[in-house]
Amino acid sequence: MAEFTLHDLQCFDAVVRTGGFQPAAAMLHRSHPAVFAAVAKLERQLDLILLDRSGYRVRPTEAGLSFHRRARQLLRELEDLRIHAAQLSMGEESDIHVVIGDLCPRPQALGMLGRFFAQYPGTRLHLHFEAVGGPWERLFDDEADLILHWIDKGDPRVEWVDLCKVPFIPVVAPGFLPEGTRQPITPDRMHALTQCVMRDTARHSPQRDYFMIEGAPQCMVADQGMKKEIILQGLGWGHMPRFLIEEELRDGRLQSIAGRHLPGRIDELVVARRCDRPHGPIANRLWDHIQQEAPALRRALEPRKTAR
Repeated sequence: MAEFTLHDLQCFDAVVRTGGFQPAAAMLHRSHPAVFAAVAKLERQLDLILLDRSGYRVRPTEAGLSFHRRARQLLRELEDLRIHAAQLSMGEESDIHVVIGDLCPRPQALGMLGRFFAQYPGTRLHLHFEAVGGPWERLFDDEADLILHWIDKGDPRVEWVDLCKVPFIPVVAPGFLPEGTRQPITPDRMHALTQCVMRDTARHSPQRDYFMIEGAPQCMVADQGMKKEIILQGLGWGHMPRFLIEEELRDGRLQSIAGRHLPGRIDELVVARRCDRPHGPIANRLWDHIQQEAPALRRALEPRKTAR
């Protein structure tokens, strides 16, 4: 059996993943004839029919599926090796960019970062504060080394460390609801009341709406601190992360209106970074530092038993 090349495997993988030679060529930035020739050569070298070309879309044969599974393992290991080599070639970074999202507890997160960067005075920390889809967008625009926010855990481009769960609770100030408002509270009964919502800082991604009641009057804010103050002053209602309002719930300055119609939600706060990009030595040490501190952060944010 003749030796096949990495290029042959990459072309075969691209054809299977895209379903055709033309889209595979576009994905690899190769010509259509070059991709077709590489796959045909691979089949001759292996003495196997890897692709069924009889239909509109090219499909792998049974042998092709089996071979592709093993080939993907090899290609992933090769990509990991490439990233590792890039990391080894990097010197210590002079700048690290971290994005803190709107559901992140800032005192604990900033303390965690402060303890780390005190050890590396030669690396400048650039902090960015974004809301809703903003952190995610920054990460994929290559404007952040890591983010502290929620993520789509199904995205293969990211890796993450779980930090804690963040319950969001719909709350009002005493006297905000009209007298005689019946229980349970429904979205229809809140429709005429001003809802305080976070402004999505994403610049070019589709805007995300969470908890919003369509057609209700809205008060848009840039951060959770302003949102909390507006709700406390009876100027609106909204969903707040529980760690920011536990004291107010205990002493009665805020009241939960959570129920089966307004159940709130639990988000997962993580630290996330791209796994398809190389990271320098300082970024890797920061990643390890956050993993070590994650249990303490989780304990610090556990809800107190008296909270309501």
